[in-house]
Formats: sequence, structure tokens, C-alpha cells
Amino acid sequence: MMPTDGRAERANKKRELRRREILDVARAVFAEKGYHHTHVADIIEAAGIARGTFYLYFESKSAIFLELLEQLLVEVRSSIVGVDTSDSAPPVQVQLVDRIRRILHLVVENHALTTILVREAVGLDAEVDAKMREFYQSLHFYLKDALDNGKRMGLLRDLDTEVAAFCVLGTIKQLMEQVVMSEDGRLAADVDRVALSVLDFNLRGLIGR
Repeated sequence: MMPTDGRAERANKKRELRRREILDVARAVFAEKGYHHTHVADIIEAAGIARGTFYLYFESKSAIFLELLEQLLVEVRSSIVGVDTSDSAPPVQVQLVDRIRRILHLVVENHALTTILVREAVGLDAEVDAKMREFYQSLHFYLKDALDNGKRMGLLRDLDTEVAAFCVLGTIKQLMEQVVMSEDGRLAADVDRVALSVLDFNLRGLIGR
């Protein structure tokens, strides 16, 4: 086998770097203009590249946005793990607060992309809409499964877990919107308090006991 001089590896690294640079620029352009008002020409101009260079990496505006969206969704999914019920595990409520905190931190860290999702959540693009539906369906499934487990363990009262999961999901989605859209940034600056309040509301409701 002939030894290589590393040129192919260097070329691959260079292409990957350029790809990431275009993604970073696109994220900023989408955040500034919104999805519907962003055109490939805007991304090309902001990135300082030729049109042909853009199409070497992405076939359309939808394709580059889908990749940015997928990156965010992968991070969110990775933060949603099951509750550990072993004797040595932290209390369940502590674990649940940690899950919500992780999601909200991701929202804050990916402010630009999340802003687009909550501002233009419907009708972005058929593929984008389908991916968002799939994502929220998976979150609902996770929440329902967690509630079902909570009932079996005697941690929760008897309730309709399908409807309850939708209610919890709605709470989190609304908080995501407020965190990224509020002008004073107060919620984004205090994610830990927000996460605790979300859990407190969903576990105890409004009526004191």
C-alpha cells in the first residue's frame, strides 16, 4: 500500500471547516432576517463566498436550515434522559429540575435558531415542519412514558398521562418562547429559577395544600 502525504486529510479538514463557517454565517443571517426573508444570496454575501461554493455544500436554503435545526434537536434529545430510580441516585425532583434546566440552557445558548422556531413555528418549509412535528411527538412520548413510570412507582396520582404530557410539553414550549423573545432577558438570566418553577407548577399545580 502506497503511503499517503496527508493532502487528502488536509483537504477534508479544510472542507469541513468551510462547511462549519457557512453554517455559522447562515445561523446569524436566519436570526437577523427570519427564515422566510432569508435567501441563499444573503448567506452567500454574508459568508463572502461564490454561489457555486455554497452549492458544493448545501443544495438549498431549506437544506442548510434543516442541518442547523437537526444540530439543535440532537442537543436537546441528548439532554433528555430517563430518571434514575436506584438507591444511590439523587431525588427524582432534583433529576427532573436538571432535565428542564438543560433544555432551557440549550435554548439560551442557541438563541438565534430558537428565536426563528418560536417566531415562525408554522409554515417554514414542509421538511422543517415535518421534522418539528417528529421532534415534539418524540418529546410527548418521552413525557408520557415518564408519567406512566411515575404512576407505577406511586410517585404520581392517577391521571390521564397522555393529556398531562401535552400540558407539560406546552409549559416547556411556552417558557422556551418567553426565554428567547423577552426583551429584558430576565428569564434567560435566571434559568435555574425558571426550571425549578416549571417543575413546581407541573407537580403541584396552582392550589396550595
